[in-house]
Amino acid sequence: MVIHIVRQGDSIYSLSRRYGVSIQKIIADNSLENTERLMIGQAIVVDADSVDHTVASGESLYSIARRYDTTVFRILSANPSITDPSRIRAGQVITIPLSTEKLGTIDVNGYAFPNINTTTLDNTLPHLTYLSIFSYQVRPDGSLAPIQDTPLIQAAWNQNVGPMMVITNIQEGASFNSDLAHTILANPDIQNTLLENIVRTLNAKQYYGLDIDFEYIFPNDKNNYNSFIKKVVDRLHPLGYTVTTALAPKTSEGQTGLLYEAHDYATHGTLVDHVILMTYEWGYTYGPPRAVAPVNLVENVLQYAVSVIPSKKILMGIPNYGYDWTLPFVQGSAARSLTNPGAVSLASRVGAQIMFDEEAQSPFFNYYENGKQHVVWFEDARSIQAKLRLVDQYNLGGVSYWTINSFFPQNWIVLNSMYNIRKVR
Repeated sequence: MVIHIVRQGDSIYSLSRRYGVSIQKIIADNSLENTERLMIGQAIVVDADSVDHTVASGESLYSIARRYDTTVFRILSANPSITDPSRIRAGQVITIPLSTEKLGTIDVNGYAFPNINTTTLDNTLPHLTYLSIFSYQVRPDGSLAPIQDTPLIQAAWNQNVGPMMVITNIQEGASFNSDLAHTILANPDIQNTLLENIVRTLNAKQYYGLDIDFEYIFPNDKNNYNSFIKKVVDRLHPLGYTVTTALAPKTSEGQTGLLYEAHDYATHGTLVDHVILMTYEWGYTYGPPRAVAPVNLVENVLQYAVSVIPSKKILMGIPNYGYDWTLPFVQGSAARSLTNPGAVSLASRVGAQIMFDEEAQSPFFNYYENGKQHVVWFEDARSIQAKLRLVDQYNLGGVSYWTINSFFPQNWIVLNSMYNIRKVR
């Protein structure tokens, strides 16, 4: 696999000839809607094992290796006719190996809403270990609001993916609710009722395990939340179920804010099988424009997390979306969410050059429409690759995508080029 950054004069036809990959495959692998125009700065994934490269004047094996993200040693291994690495000549054709040795086997979780398109689900499940179906909303009496999850559960098992039941403190018809969490966490009787309903659902629906995603918990409920997690684990582990929790992206135990304070990294890391770090939403709907998951800030969270949680229990969150902001940003205004392929299609429609922020390791572009300036931040193959390298760097258990409801083929090609994906059976 190679990530090609579009330059002036590139076309799908020229890339097809250069890399020996069909036009149809390049279009499908990159979800290209406008096949007549590629945008300068656009990342194109080419899913090939090798490519023939014609040496240009001034090139060295080192510069060629850097261009294709490989090594001089691997190029020499693929070209035994090169006996003197320092004496390659312009016009010489050499084989560049594009496939690399994988970095290991990881767990991959994907959150999905019950209304996910069937084709999108079927195309994504081969790349997952767990499918977390979002979500059963807890009620103040410990009952659960039902969801239509049976088709997703069956589809997951058919592809050796563990379906995970997700419970949230989302108030029906609203959003995450601190008072609802307090009602559950402060009352052992309601917790017992909730736990019985969880076990009944896990058994009846044939789930693999439970994911607890309680957010915006009052700081005073931190110990109650820890006790609840222990109660859940003590009940579910003997029954053979795995337990996962979703945690806000903290950089220290003492980090303040309603989103963070009740999420005790060390305790969760001790009790549960996995924690999902929600390492996204630095750029968010009602906030100022910025990358959704800047790799430098994601890394700050990981540095703290691995100091208090066994690294193999950590699944790093990756966003599968971007945002379009109208400029100048006005507090209270809302950005428009869009899919990653949709962002590239928008850039093509408005004729925008795609740029790349080296610190955030994220792509973005600017455009004008109806007299208004816009900026779009999203994910592409480069930003995904940068995040996935952190999994190996910090010896993590894997990654978790929010959400898989839109299909982003670039992501799965990059992921599969770097890691093997564990299946539950």
